[in-house]
Amino acid sequence: MPFELQPRLENRWIRLQPLCAADFEALYAVASDPLIWEQHPSRDRYQRAVFANYFKGAMESGGALLISDNQSDVILGSSRYYDRDDSRGCIAIGYTFIARSHWGRNYNRALKTLMLDHAFQFVERVVFHVGANNMRSRIAMQKLGATLTGEAAISYYGEPSNLNVIYELQHAEWQRLRQGHGP
Repeated sequence: MPFELQPRLENRWIRLQPLCAADFEALYAVASDPLIWEQHPSRDRYQRAVFANYFKGAMESGGALLISDNQSDVILGSSRYYDRDDSRGCIAIGYTFIARSHWGRNYNRALKTLMLDHAFQFVERVVFHVGANNMRSRIAMQKLGATLTGEAAISYYGEPSNLNVIYELQHAEWQRLRQGHGP
């Protein structure tokens, strides 16, 4: 069975579906909040033209997902699978943002749980690139159980490179964590 980069997945908190061009306005309505991006390397992504570039990259990636609240159907944000490397049994998860109205309420963990459970059917390792100064995301990675493994200059689609830290999660570790306290 091949790795489906844009699966339809859901749990009690969220629903994931392939991002499509028609989602631009609704997703930009969420992304236009400057506070979502205040710790992100692309702090101006709330601006329409900058977000349009992000969205174009998402569409071209072939792995972008739209996040919706599974109770209210409200669009919450986006995430994606990218940088798949079959020779190393690895894929990255990132480019994630969630509406501030849903921060601190288990939605990010629910999202990552769906995406990790799906990915670990096909790969042994998942990588996350996080802006070095994005403390919210770094703390979220630690809470998820990911391990800090290094740093690198990462160039987001059509943007200059920025210093990112790299977190990893191995399949066996994820299984151990899920048995202990998964959503």
